[in-house]
Amino acid sequence: DMKSLIGPLAERARQKEKDNKKYLTRLRDKNPKDMDAVFRKLHDEIFADMDCLECANCCKILGPRFRELDIDRLAKHLNIHRKTFISLYLQIDEDGDYVLRKLPCVFLGDDNRCTVYEFRPRACEEYPHTNVKNMRGHLVMARKNIPVCPAVYEIIEKIRKVYPL
Repeated sequence: DMKSLIGPLAERARQKEKDNKKYLTRLRDKNPKDMDAVFRKLHDEIFADMDCLECANCCKILGPRFRELDIDRLAKHLNIHRKTFISLYLQIDEDGDYVLRKLPCVFLGDDNRCTVYEFRPRACEEYPHTNVKNMRGHLVMARKNIPVCPAVYEIIEKIRKVYPL
């Protein structure tokens, strides 16, 4: 059950951090041919039973990257000029990307629902990126998301059983 995972998730992830780093590095080096398909299958299985509204950690502690298209779409939806949207909500990070000025996300409601869900950035739509092509290139991101997302934690635990390296 999700609620029982969220509380101790960060602590459990911290205890396994070194081991996960070592394991995922070995998995990246081994690069099994079916890795994308296995991740996608586990992603679908786990998210079928997951209620993200119970958690919303991703919206509370991670900020998405806003592409130009995301900014334009949200500004239009909010009926404000894109420059106004940027000055109200965004800043440029060390990689030169637009990210939220502060967290939790200003668009996260008290009920853990996104108030701009249909217009949300692509990074939010694709999170936690465990069903993408070239999972090999996303393993570092997956490792960083283990303490944030209960689904990623579970996916990696199951991946270890599929590929016991």
